[in-house]
Amino acid sequence: MESSCSHIFGYCKIPSTFTQVYKEECTQCFDSQDLAPGIDVCLTCFNAGCNNSERRHAQIHYEKTNHPLVLNIYRLIKDKPKRADENEEPPQKISKLAIIPESENDKYEFITHVKCYACGGIEVDRTSGDLPAVVDAVMASMSAAKQSEIKAWEEEIVICDHTRDLVQEQSRALESQVCGNLGCGRQQYDGSGGNGHGLAHYNKTKHAISCKLGTITPEGTADIHCYECDETRLDPFLDKHLANFGINVASQQKTEKSMTELQIEQNQLFSWSMETKDGKQLEPLFGPGYTGIKNLGNSCYMASVLQSIFSLDAFQQRYYPTAMEHHTQCTYDNPASCIQCQLSKLADGLLSGRYSQPTQIVNSENEQLEQDGISPSMFKALIGKGHVEFSTMRQQDAFEFYQHLVTTIERKEHNNPGNDPTKVFKFAIQTRLQCVECKRVRYKDSTESSISISVPANKIEINENNEAKYEPVTFEQCLQLFAADSAIEYMCPACNKKTVATTHTRFLTFPEVLVVHTRRFEEENWVPRKIAVPILFEQDYYNFDKYIAHGRQDHEELFSEESPAVPSINESDLNKLLEMGFPENRCRKALIATGNNGGDIAMNWLFEHMDDADIDAPISGSTAVSNVQEPSENDVSILMTMGFSEARVRKALSETNNDVERAADWLFSHPEDVSDSLQVDDNNITNTFGDSTLPADYQLQSVISHKGTSVHCGHYVVHTRKDQKWVLFNDSKVVEDPQPPLEDAYVYILRRVRFPDMSA
Repeated sequence: MESSCSHIFGYCKIPSTFTQVYKEECTQCFDSQDLAPGIDVCLTCFNAGCNNSERRHAQIHYEKTNHPLVLNIYRLIKDKPKRADENEEPPQKISKLAIIPESENDKYEFITHVKCYACGGIEVDRTSGDLPAVVDAVMASMSAAKQSEIKAWEEEIVICDHTRDLVQEQSRALESQVCGNLGCGRQQYDGSGGNGHGLAHYNKTKHAISCKLGTITPEGTADIHCYECDETRLDPFLDKHLANFGINVASQQKTEKSMTELQIEQNQLFSWSMETKDGKQLEPLFGPGYTGIKNLGNSCYMASVLQSIFSLDAFQQRYYPTAMEHHTQCTYDNPASCIQCQLSKLADGLLSGRYSQPTQIVNSENEQLEQDGISPSMFKALIGKGHVEFSTMRQQDAFEFYQHLVTTIERKEHNNPGNDPTKVFKFAIQTRLQCVECKRVRYKDSTESSISISVPANKIEINENNEAKYEPVTFEQCLQLFAADSAIEYMCPACNKKTVATTHTRFLTFPEVLVVHTRRFEEENWVPRKIAVPILFEQDYYNFDKYIAHGRQDHEELFSEESPAVPSINESDLNKLLEMGFPENRCRKALIATGNNGGDIAMNWLFEHMDDADIDAPISGSTAVSNVQEPSENDVSILMTMGFSEARVRKALSETNNDVERAADWLFSHPEDVSDSLQVDDNNITNTFGDSTLPADYQLQSVISHKGTSVHCGHYVVHTRKDQKWVLFNDSKVVEDPQPPLEDAYVYILRRVRFPDMSA
C-alpha cells in the first residue's frame, strides 16, 4: 500500500553525472538486483544495501546514517524475441575503443518501488515531491561499477610535443597502398606477427609519429604511436596531418582493430583445459568454499591470489565470522571505500556458498552445470585505487599483486596487529657475507613475506615452432640453489680493496604459510619471455630444517661497523665548481650524485637541488644519487640471490650509483632500513614473526599457474588443496582436478604441518 511520507522532503536528491550510484549489488555482500527481493538504493547517498532478513545491510545503513528513503530495484531477464535475419538491424559501426553499454531496457524488466525505513519500511507514493525525478535519475545513471570499469579500460592517451609540433614534408597524395612510408608493426611479444619495419623506418629517419591505417574514424581518432616516446599518443591535428597526404578524415571508416583491442583479444585467446587427459570433463564443484570469481577483464591474476589466501584459516577467521560485527561498527560513510568491508564481503561471497549454485548450461556439444560466481568489481576498484598498474584493466603479475595486497592489509591492520592475517606469511631470514681474504663476516637479518627462487634452465631441444624444451628440475634442487653459497665481487672495508666474498641466505624463523615465487621470466633481446622449466614435486612433505641459520660462530671475526668509504671524485671538476663559489660539501655531493660525469652536469644538479633540505648534510658512503640510470636486471638479480628483496636491492643500487660492490656493502651496512615499513626491532626479530622450532615441515597448499609466453599476456588459474582433493579455480569455473600441473606453476604456497610427537 502506497502511503504519503513526510521524509520525502529534504532527504532525497538527484544524482549528477559524476555521482557514484551503487545500484547493481549490495556494497557489503554480493546480493544483487537479480536476486529477490532486490536491493535498496539510498536516495540520499546512493549506497546499495541488501534486503535480506539475515544480513539486513540496508537496515544497518539506515541505522548508521538516518537516511530514510530507498529505491528498491529488482531485475528480471526478458524473454528474447526471435527476429528474422532480414529484419535484424546491422551492427553498430565501431568508431573508437570504448565500452558502450547494451540497452538494459531491451534485456531486463525492472520492478521498482520507494520505501521509507523511518516509517517502518512502508512503500511510499513515488509521485510525491521530487521523487519522480530522483527515481528516473537513479535508474538512468551509470552504476559505480560501470564507471570504474570504463575508466580502467579507456587508457588515458595524451598528446606529446612530437604530435603537437609535427613538421611534415611536402604535401602529396597517397597512391593505392603507398604512403610516405608504409611499415608493419614491431614484432609482438607472443610471436603473433609484425616484423618491425615501421620501427626500422623511425630508426633510419627519426620520423617519430605513425598512424595505423584502418583505425581512422570520421570523428578524427586513430591509433597514433610516437616512437620517440614509445607510447600511444593523441594527435589533436590528425585531420590536418592526414590531409597532407590527401586523406579526408570525414570520409574514413574504421576497418581494423586498434592496438588495445588486439591486446585484449590476445589475452582472451588463452584458455585452460577443463578436461582430463583422456578427454573427460572435470567434475564441477558447488557450495561453501567452491565459489568462482568472474573475470572482470584481465583480472585472473587477482582472482588466483584471492582464491589462494581465502583458502587459509587465518583469512577465513579474520573476515568471515566477524563480517556482520564490522558492518555495524564501520566508521566509513561509504562501505565501498573500506578495505575491511570489501575483504569481509569477499570472504562471505567465497565461503558462504550462496553464490555457488549450479545452473544448467546447454551448448551445441553437451549439457553441463556451471555457476555464476561473484564479481568483485568494488574490491578491484578499491585495491587498485591510485596504483599505476592495478588501477588498469591490463594483465598484471599475480605475485606482484600478492605483495601489494599484503602491504595494503598490513597498513589497514597497523594499529591492530593481533588481527593481521598476513602474519602467517612473515618470517625472518639471515644473510651471511664473508670476505675470502680477511675471513671477516657480516650478518644481516630481515623480515620477508616470500622467497624468490631461481629455476635452473638447461635447454635440451628446440622444436619446429622455435619453442625451447628444458630439462626438469626438482623443487628440492631449487631450494638448495636458493640457500647455496654464491661468490660476488666485493669492496672489502677491512682489506681496503676489491676482493671476492661468499654469501648465503638461511631462515631464522619459519612462517605458517610460505609463499615461493619462481623466477620464470627472463629478457631475451629486450623481450621478456617465459622459462618453461618443469619443477618436479617428488615428495608430499618437505622438511626445511637444513635451511635454518646458525648465526655467528665463536671463531668468526665481524667487520667493524665503520661507515662505508666516501666515493672518490674528479679533483679537476671539483676545483671548477669551487671557483664558481659553491661550498665544497655541495660540490662533492653534486659530483657523487651525478656519477662523476663532469663539472657541467654537476653544476646543473646543484641548481636543481639548491632547496633540498639535506643539501648541506655531511657526505657519507650512502649519499643518495638522484639522477642515475635504472640498474640492470642482471645486477638486481645478483643482489637478490643474497636474500634481499627487490625493493631493497633497487634502493641500494640507487644509493651507490648502480655499483654492485658498493650496493652489497650498503645492504649489509644499513640494518636500520630493513623493516621501516613494518617497524620491527631487528634485535628481537626472531620473536616477531614465525618461529624457529624444528622440525619445519611443509606441504603444498596452492599453486598459481600462468599460461602464456610473456608477462604481457596470458591467463592465471590456481589449484588449491581442499577436503583432501585438488580444486581448480579458473575464473568462475570450479572443478575437481585429480592431476594438477604442479610442475608448471609460477607461485607455490606451502602450509606448515606439525606431526604429532611419536616419542612422547
